[in-house]
Amino acid sequence: MKILAFDTSNQPLSVALFDDDKLIGVRETDIAKNHSEQLLPLIDELMHAQNWQPSDLDRVIVSQGPGSYTGLRIAVTTAKTLAFTLGIELVGISSLALLAANVTDEDAIIVPLMDARNDNVYSGQYQWQAGQLVNIAPDRHTSISGLPMALPPNTQKVIYVGEWTSFETVLQAAVPNASFMQADANKPHASNALVVAHDAKVLTAVDDIHQFVPNYLRVTQAEADWQKAHPDARNQDYVEKI
Repeated sequence: MKILAFDTSNQPLSVALFDDDKLIGVRETDIAKNHSEQLLPLIDELMHAQNWQPSDLDRVIVSQGPGSYTGLRIAVTTAKTLAFTLGIELVGISSLALLAANVTDEDAIIVPLMDARNDNVYSGQYQWQAGQLVNIAPDRHTSISGLPMALPPNTQKVIYVGEWTSFETVLQAAVPNASFMQADANKPHASNALVVAHDAKVLTAVDDIHQFVPNYLRVTQAEADWQKAHPDARNQDYVEKI
């Protein structure tokens, strides 16, 4: 089975190809440039390097969120278009799980972080159990001050991974024995997508490609303002789903 996986949940962009369970190619960038201009050329470059044609693909795995609204829309729309036009399977994974997969310590609670602005973060809790990466606390949008309180009592070992640098002082004060990943380990890598999909038991393709949408974990500010101004329309969508 030939698989394409990619993540554009934040500034880094990562694309990977798998042949069955074997990683055979990766392309990554980390520059402030529109992913809409980068994603398809990188996919094309990687496919050509392996002499693959689009018709060779059997499955596409995409980071479904949370993360940058624009980045998620680009990734999800691209994945849906490929899956629909090529008639292949579509699988969505958590972008936070993709970050957590960078940590291999089986004794730690892994806390992936993405900056959600205004002293808020997207975060979850993960742990390796019997060789599988398990989500032990749901991904969520939360204040940075409240994040350590969500850790299980008597937690002995915590490792933060992702966009933690702006919050290091707060996190370290709350959990003095916490560790922090460094360098490229703080970026999501599509090379981990297959592991995440297997371990999360989400490798079953979505039933309806057209109903597959980003997992933002919170509404946009524009949507929040609209809901406040239209209290009687809270059950209606502010924008049409992708």
